[in-house]
Amino acid sequence: MMDDLLRLQKASQRISSILDLDQLIDRIVNEIACSFGLVEANVFLYEENRAELVLASVHGCTMYGKGRCLKLGQEGLVGYVAATGQMRYAPDVRKDPYYLPCEESTLSEVAIPLLVGELLVGVFTASHPQLNAFPPQQLKILQALCSHIAVAVQNARLFQQERQEREQMTRDAIEAQSIQQALLPRSSPYIPGFAVSGLCIPAGAVGGDWYDFIPMNDGLWGLVLADVSGKGTAAALLMAATRGILRSLAEACCTPGEVLQRLNQLLVEDFPPARFVTMVYAVLNPAKRTLTFANAGHLEPLLVHGQEARFLNTDAGMPLGLGLGDFSEVEIELTPGSRLVFYSDGITEAQNPEEEEYGQLRLKEHLLQPETSAESLLADVRSFASGSGLHDDATVITVRMLGEPQ
Repeated sequence: MMDDLLRLQKASQRISSILDLDQLIDRIVNEIACSFGLVEANVFLYEENRAELVLASVHGCTMYGKGRCLKLGQEGLVGYVAATGQMRYAPDVRKDPYYLPCEESTLSEVAIPLLVGELLVGVFTASHPQLNAFPPQQLKILQALCSHIAVAVQNARLFQQERQEREQMTRDAIEAQSIQQALLPRSSPYIPGFAVSGLCIPAGAVGGDWYDFIPMNDGLWGLVLADVSGKGTAAALLMAATRGILRSLAEACCTPGEVLQRLNQLLVEDFPPARFVTMVYAVLNPAKRTLTFANAGHLEPLLVHGQEARFLNTDAGMPLGLGLGDFSEVEIELTPGSRLVFYSDGITEAQNPEEEEYGQLRLKEHLLQPETSAESLLADVRSFASGSGLHDDATVITVRMLGEPQ
């Protein structure tokens, strides 16, 4: 009796420390079979959606392997015990109507439900080559052990389920990230007389920032930088939808203000409540050396020429998707060496460990330095944030007219 109790204590301790389900149930059947001199030991796990018990681990059986299924309440001691929630002991299996023959040497068998409260987790069975091989005290010890087994198996199943869900979420995030990256320009456009580039760094796997270069008739180029409210997958889905609509409108060669007005009408109808998009949309005319833009509630573009830098404001333009309104336009004439920068709030609102924001002043100071670029700006923002990291998507477009300033 004392030896059985010691075995119970040691087995319970080992079982409770294992979270890998397959390893756990294999350890259970092998250790108990060896400790009690069993012909066979099994753990069946209950699959509620199928009303079946599936053999998850087996020791000593030569007829069946893992995956064998028994119907709840219909097949064998296992099915009976699972349906009733009560242990069933067959001191002589030859006389028990529920026993399903397996090993010829088996003469006695016990099946014990694995229960966590009233929740059926599975059934444990133990078969012995002697008649009436399980005295009452030993049955009580096996029942106590099965209480530990039930909790351990349930914890391992929950852990396995959570791990599978995390892995699925990771796979989904990687796939979503790959799709979103494919929606961004693969390279900078070739525009005679101009150097145009963009860069986007999402704070997470996917985000709501987006930029694009859209080739148009007569050598014109549409340039867009947008920020969908919110973060993560929801923002990325809305971003992808907005991108498709904008591209179809831009191909009609409307002015920036008209494009944003038409886009806004569609988004007001389709966007969920409290969702919106801020956007700067511009048309670059390389032949005339002009850039015309409209702003839908986005941060003011920065124009840099020599040692002068100024933010460009528009008279009207609310964020897209909130309500109907007008969008005014601004046309600027670009000169050799001048640069125009569009950026998202992930840059200006980036914080350092002291919770200071990068801000528009630091943005202006950095871009007044010679040979700056989208890459150098984002590197400077990251350096400023230090260990804090970027908590929002950071996106930038730079437009530079080639040639020396006059």
